Amino acid sequence: MRADARRNREAVLDAAGELFARRGDAVQMDEIAERAGLGVGTLYRHFADKRALLAAIIGRRFEAMTALARAAAEAEDPWVAFETLLYGYLESAESDAAFRFALLGPEEPSWNDIVAEKTDFAAITERIVRRAVDAGRLREDFRADDFVLITRGAMANMTGAGGWRRYVSLVLEGVRGPQR
Repeated sequence: MRADARRNREAVLDAAGELFARRGDAVQMDEIAERAGLGVGTLYRHFADKRALLAAIIGRRFEAMTALARAAAEAEDPWVAFETLLYGYLESAESDAAFRFALLGPEEPSWNDIVAEKTDFAAITERIVRRAVDAGRLREDFRADDFVLITRGAMANMTGAGGWRRYVSLVLEGVRGPQR
């Protein structure tokens, strides 16, 4: 991708992130183009529709989340690895309302556009979860999909005053394995 095209794409993602964070699904593509200082045709050259744009917002965050997951996987203690990933993911999401909207909003993202980012993160998360289950630190029926359930529930509780942390604390008590 040419340097100017890359700059335009990043400007669209920044503008979309800001607008989605403030106004949610009511944002129109022409508003995003205007905020980015670009024509609507330029926006559509990069993103065919709102679903593709939401996927790109998620993809950008998943790159950082994958680096976080790799670092968490290095922890010797499987519970520490799991908790590091979970809290790091949620702390990152807490400061990114556009990411939360893209995941939880009414419009389903175009997941096909970010297969590589999602696959990398999911594989590392699976390994972390498997280690914690095998060590008895997570209950034996816990799966990587349950990580997604916990994070989505916590993100739905990111309404201020740290309510998501209380939610996660309560959930973790329910998913811990016999080896504490």
